[in-house]
Amino acid sequence: MRRALVIAVVALLCCCAGAAAEVVQQGDLRVKFEGEVSPMTLPREGAAPVTVSLGAQITTTDHKPPPQLRRIEIAINRNGRLDPDGLPVCRRDDIQPATTRDALQACRDSLVGEGEFSANVTIPEQSPFPSTGEVTVFNGVEDGRPVMFAHVYGTDPVPTSYTLPLRIGHAKGTFGTVLSASLPQVTSKVAYVTGLSLELKRTFRYRGHPHSYFSAGCPAPKGFPGAVFPFARASFSFAGGKTLSSTLTRHCRARGR
Repeated sequence: MRRALVIAVVALLCCCAGAAAEVVQQGDLRVKFEGEVSPMTLPREGAAPVTVSLGAQITTTDHKPPPQLRRIEIAINRNGRLDPDGLPVCRRDDIQPATTRDALQACRDSLVGEGEFSANVTIPEQSPFPSTGEVTVFNGVEDGRPVMFAHVYGTDPVPTSYTLPLRIGHAKGTFGTVLSASLPQVTSKVAYVTGLSLELKRTFRYRGHPHSYFSAGCPAPKGFPGAVFPFARASFSFAGGKTLSSTLTRHCRARGR
């Protein structure tokens, strides 16, 4: 038992010192996927509010434009929970079209995350140029089911706004919550997505008690100080049929007996 405990602690320290991202490559296409959950100290039993950070960078080794991103799917470890009960709902019509400022004015009470995107924009007879924009994420409902509405707003080459539904599904086994989104065709006519980052968090009061949209526990067995676990699995599908998948391994410290 003591030896197993030492091995667990060593694994935990090694994971802490490791890189924060996973890089996968197919041919010339390369995707760097990164993600974290904080705080790292979580209940052994039950769950506590957490912040979930996710990001991806899409590049090519030959420095040519990457193929157009068509679909993203991110699965979160089953010890993480997403609970929209009691949180106001934002309607897609309220934030599309809109600037980030207007979207926040309309749906601030439904805000669950913020971030950025980057893309290479191509215009006829010009070299591609980098463009960045803002992403705000709201709690919503579509077709009677809970979703996250990712509102994307950029200003280059012209002000552009679109809303991307992140559908919330469930899986059995290691991963419990699955977020998936298909990029609209309009975004792929002149823009090649090269990066995306999101920080998701929201606490509020529901029925007189503190409540969190995102919460998690630490899956450490009794007697162990923590655990190393598969935190998130991501799949990126591109035009032309390429799909790159990556799994991030993270660690947590257990609080409680």
